[in-house]
Amino acid sequence: MAHIFHGRNAELTKLNEMHESSDFEFAVIYGRRRVGKTTLIREFVKDKNNLFFVAGESTAADNLLSLSRIIGGKSSAPVFTDYESALHEIFALSEKERLVFVIDEFPYLAGAYRGISSLIQKMIDHNKDKSKLMLILCGSSMSFMENQILGYQSPLYGRRTAQFRVLPFSFFDSLPFFENFDTLDKALLYGLTGGTPEYLRKIDGRKSVRENIIDLFLTPTGHLFEEPSNLLKQELREPATYNAIIKAIAGGASRLNDISTKSGLESNKCAKYLTSLIRLGLVSKEYPYGESAGKRSIYRLEDFMFRFWYRFVFPNMSAVTAGLGEGVFDSEVEPQLNAYMGLIFEDICRQWFFEMAKKNALPFFVGNLGRWWGTNPKTRSQEEVDIMTARKSAALFAECKWKNAEVDTAVYHDLKRKSEMFSFSENYLYILTKTHPSSQLLRLEHEHELVKCFSLQEMIDELAKPPKLNI
Repeated sequence: MAHIFHGRNAELTKLNEMHESSDFEFAVIYGRRRVGKTTLIREFVKDKNNLFFVAGESTAADNLLSLSRIIGGKSSAPVFTDYESALHEIFALSEKERLVFVIDEFPYLAGAYRGISSLIQKMIDHNKDKSKLMLILCGSSMSFMENQILGYQSPLYGRRTAQFRVLPFSFFDSLPFFENFDTLDKALLYGLTGGTPEYLRKIDGRKSVRENIIDLFLTPTGHLFEEPSNLLKQELREPATYNAIIKAIAGGASRLNDISTKSGLESNKCAKYLTSLIRLGLVSKEYPYGESAGKRSIYRLEDFMFRFWYRFVFPNMSAVTAGLGEGVFDSEVEPQLNAYMGLIFEDICRQWFFEMAKKNALPFFVGNLGRWWGTNPKTRSQEEVDIMTARKSAALFAECKWKNAEVDTAVYHDLKRKSEMFSFSENYLYILTKTHPSSQLLRLEHEHELVKCFSLQEMIDELAKPPKLNI
């Protein structure tokens, strides 16, 4: 298992660049719980002069006492009677040497002492020109961090010098956590953890995928058995309502009217709740590729752990509580895993295209890509393309197939037919598969320069190759 610090190289590089400047710096770091914000900051400050304060869900006086004790390790100052004098001391300590001051779980402090943002703003404005302080505010409450710190109405608006929204790892960044598993099992494990670092670290490399799923999800004491319920309670005021909405999406509802009907909410209220879930990163709103508005939008669960939990755990909680987790896996989970992994594999393929774009390894620059769905103008039938992107007169179309059966030339002909619905002069066709495609499909790839076939393992291997250079 990978317990050492992993990834976040871009964030660490930027934070270190900020630290090396001689100016006042102010970074805002936010993201959902369990995503590794505190781990990132601790890795950054481990070899630096720092004050690391974790605000508690307590009173203003109690938090001030905790802050005073932390400052006491750097200063001979007594316990502070107010926050202004405490912050004044921190700025004074940073006048001669670089000091990193971290307030983790900042929303807790702001909830206990409502004037803290205005006070920090006042201290920044008064001291920034003579200070070597690097201030970091970190929090998990997405709405608070975006509105009360980054938002236009915030007293701190315009003071930050950098902001970081910490996201879960991609499949390819998650691979070091799965070293003891084969390629297909790595994808499965990613499909139920969604790249969230805390969940990745719970994967036991000494056990099978079956044993890991049972231990984490299908045992009453499992780490993830009640995780979505707990997260909703921590983040949202009406968890039961949000639970109904997520359950509706997990059950196949994707359009606003369907979700509102299944959850028993009026459409306008349902839309507001969905906006909150989007802000949390649990749900995404999608339009067909090339569109950014309109009535064809759909909603889907963005968080893979939530997808897995609502599909397999939520309907079987009574059985799991009764100790029947192994039976639930064998009868409910295992037979549906291939079907479940279909959308997960599409997401992995999207990530792969962006990684390939970074390596300059695609036919043209890719800045945006997505699914497309709509009416075929020739047949008037409904069509769907797993992934497409376009630039000028060229387009790339991809089919993502996660199935045990060998993928043959029928997939190519179907993708070619779909690509011809559009008016591009050059169509690149990519067929991405769970395992190796058929020999006939590989022969067809050899004969057609614009056709590319990759299995999941070959996708991983491609990313290991050195990037192509622009000449």
